[in-house]
Amino acid sequence: MLPELTSLLNPLLNMAYDAAEAILTVYARSQAITILTKADHTPVTQADYAAHHLLVQKLQQLTPALPILSEEATATDYSERKQWHTYWLIDPLDGTQEFINGTTEFTINIALIKQHKPVLGLVYQPMDHLCYYATAGQGAYKRETNGKVTKLGVRKKPDIPTIAISRRHNPEKLQALLAKVSDYQLLNLGSALKICKIAEGEADIYPRFGPTSEWDTAAGQCVLEEAGGQLINLQGQPLMYNTKDSLLNPKFLAIGDNQYDWLSHLIITKGVFHE
Repeated sequence: MLPELTSLLNPLLNMAYDAAEAILTVYARSQAITILTKADHTPVTQADYAAHHLLVQKLQQLTPALPILSEEATATDYSERKQWHTYWLIDPLDGTQEFINGTTEFTINIALIKQHKPVLGLVYQPMDHLCYYATAGQGAYKRETNGKVTKLGVRKKPDIPTIAISRRHNPEKLQALLAKVSDYQLLNLGSALKICKIAEGEADIYPRFGPTSEWDTAAGQCVLEEAGGQLINLQGQPLMYNTKDSLLNPKFLAIGDNQYDWLSHLIITKGVFHE
């Protein structure tokens, strides 16, 4: 039987801290980082694997009955996976390229998925030991290194929206979107931090047209939704998980205040978002 969601938070925070320490041990040896290339042409390091093994071991101890889907493990075949009602979905090191480049913009993402929806999300930034977390119906929070906990809430429509974008992905469709927004500020970030910055009111929208996988978004989606925002596909529906063989996400928008007139218009008419 699954424990109460809120009772899982402290154990998850502790294991994220331990995984962060494993990652930072490798980070400190920057000259000795071994970089491999996976089948999908994305990079992976010993830090990814160290965090993966630690998280899987501790999650198995915490909830022995629940399956675990991790970016750094061979994905369970969908014929078996589609039977899962509740499972852990993790990205042991989200933003591996940021880690390799020596920035601080990488995270540990842990999500609990129930009936295709994230009901618990934890996004941990190792460099600052900063944690964003949420459970369904209980709000979203940020815990800082000093232990201070702040309840999160999206920003209501500002005069000038802040658009979060990836440091490394700037496709033509994004440029077309920006051309339709008369005035805006840009926030360049790596990993799931872009979603979390919307949840805490420091950004307003994150349009993603490039490829992502389900472990990249699930934890952040829970945090954002509990903070009053949305993470939706181009048809305006929330992202769902474990509904198909592929683990790739569709193009999506992470949104704080959904009352932007210009944004609503673009979504309704498709326009620049048209597939």
